[in-house]
Amino acid sequence: MLKRGFDVVFSIMGLFVLSPILILIAVLIKIDSRGPILFVQGRVGKNNTDFNIFKFRTMRIQSQNKGLLTLGNNDSRITKVGYFLRRYKIDEFPQLINILKGDMSFVGPRPELRYYVNFYNEDDMKIFAVRPGITGLASLKYRNEVELLKAAENPEEFFIKTIIPDKLKYNKEYIRKRNFFFDLKLIAVTVIKVITK
Repeated sequence: MLKRGFDVVFSIMGLFVLSPILILIAVLIKIDSRGPILFVQGRVGKNNTDFNIFKFRTMRIQSQNKGLLTLGNNDSRITKVGYFLRRYKIDEFPQLINILKGDMSFVGPRPELRYYVNFYNEDDMKIFAVRPGITGLASLKYRNEVELLKAAENPEEFFIKTIIPDKLKYNKEYIRKRNFFFDLKLIAVTVIKVITK
């Protein structure tokens, strides 16, 4: 209950305090490229149930038709504003709505696409015991995931056979260690890494 209370209070505060910035970002996205302000995509959350995740749109419309994975920070599908939003993780701000709704938490396993969850084994499914998060152990390790994928000879295979299993290892470690103060530590580390990037 402490974790959920923290999520509700700080997601409301975040949306209120950041509202002028969110409006400015929305305007910049519309000026920069054609398409909606928000990118809405199905992800898998707590109890293995699907939900829609919200992000600021950082790619040109119909980009998903060219692949599910983003290959490098200079992927040709990324808009000019989108590059800046991704670099400083600002595109994740709309997920404060997901947190307020109860789909997500500030800290937890990063929610994955159903397509990739289909590669999980029975033991992997234990990560769905908690709400997915904006940040977590696996998210911190794979902050440069898009660059790793860009360097891979076969990005899709590398993601499925190497990155997913390693992420699951870290997500399971989080499940074992999780407590409110551990969450606070991960939030602090995330903020520091974003600021110093």
